Amino acid sequence: MDCQDLVELVTAYLEDDMDPDARARFETHLGECSGCATYLEQIEQTVHTLGTLPPEELDPALRDRLLDAFREWR
Repeated sequence: MDCQDLVELVTAYLEDDMDPDARARFETHLGECSGCATYLEQIEQTVHTLGTLPPEELDPALRDRLLDAFREWR
């Protein structure tokens, strides 16, 4: 597994939605690549932080910008 593959599979990994072989390759790569390990930690922290942000505290303009960014992201 390379770094690009790992980035594409982060959501599946965090949601425990990977077959055992893919998960093993993912975790092997994490053990060998400090950049990807740091990336995963950042994503986990982001999910944790945003998960505690009540929706009513999110500025509507920011919400719209985020949704637009994700719609255009490929």
